[in-house]
Amino acid sequence: MVNPRFPIYIPSKSRSDEATLPRYFDRIGVPFKLVVEEHQYESYRQFFTEEQILILDPQFQKDYETLDDVGEEKSKGAGPARNFAWDHAIKAGFDWHWVMDDNICYMSRATDNTRMPVSDGTVIAAMEDFTLRYKNVAMSGPRYENMQHVRRGRGPFQTGSRIYSCNLIRNSLPYRWRGRYNEDTDLSIMCLKGGWTTIEFNAFLQRKLATQVMKGGNTEAFYAEEGTFLKSQMLVQTHPDVARLMKRYGRWHHWVNYDKWRKRPLIKDPNYKPPDKNPYTQFKLVDKRVVYGGVYRDEDASDLSEH
Repeated sequence: MVNPRFPIYIPSKSRSDEATLPRYFDRIGVPFKLVVEEHQYESYRQFFTEEQILILDPQFQKDYETLDDVGEEKSKGAGPARNFAWDHAIKAGFDWHWVMDDNICYMSRATDNTRMPVSDGTVIAAMEDFTLRYKNVAMSGPRYENMQHVRRGRGPFQTGSRIYSCNLIRNSLPYRWRGRYNEDTDLSIMCLKGGWTTIEFNAFLQRKLATQVMKGGNTEAFYAEEGTFLKSQMLVQTHPDVARLMKRYGRWHHWVNYDKWRKRPLIKDPNYKPPDKNPYTQFKLVDKRVVYGGVYRDEDASDLSEH
């Protein structure tokens, strides 16, 4: 087992009793920090230890750039907590940090035309090690499992795209999270426009609940009342040169043209030093069965994508 070398932050709101990612990490022994608003601290303490919880400094909410003129009337989303996490990681002396959505269910490794859920932090450590090999990478992270069709022959990663929901971020970047909505995409575009590149892993995946499924978070703050139109429209207004509005799967979405950034080459970092324990040698197939809700069920590769 190899755990991540960089801190993992999980912003969470009104999901103390059902946030899936911190419970998954608790089960598999991966350390993390929840970032919560002060008035919800006691609710989260019912389920998590004092060491696992950070209280969001309200100044980050006051200073947050929402990219709209609504002001304080609506929630500012997860961006303030994400900027707080960034600042916290820098003060702790780290060069990188992770920020992850609280409704990720599990992570998996795609190999041999299968997706195998993992039971420790090795995949996170592997993504860290690969990212650190290159000096022009701003962010990296795993692809959504339901978007990775294992039999289509994609390579283990792609560059010059957006990183969302599970982001490994270089702390020295001159950017910060902004926007009431779609802050993942906005930050990715800012990095790409600034000459950096990103790495989206196809070999390592995240399984995340669909938008608007779990209560709390942005579902409670935005989507339950206004759907996805405003968040998509805001991104198009912020980046009209590369984004446009479109309707897919019965909801409004943004579409971004990343083509001009996909061929930007990775540049090796001459100062890269491999870790003492190579994460790529630590993968071991323990059981082909998958745990869902505490119940073992035999799954073949074709069925994994359905859960």
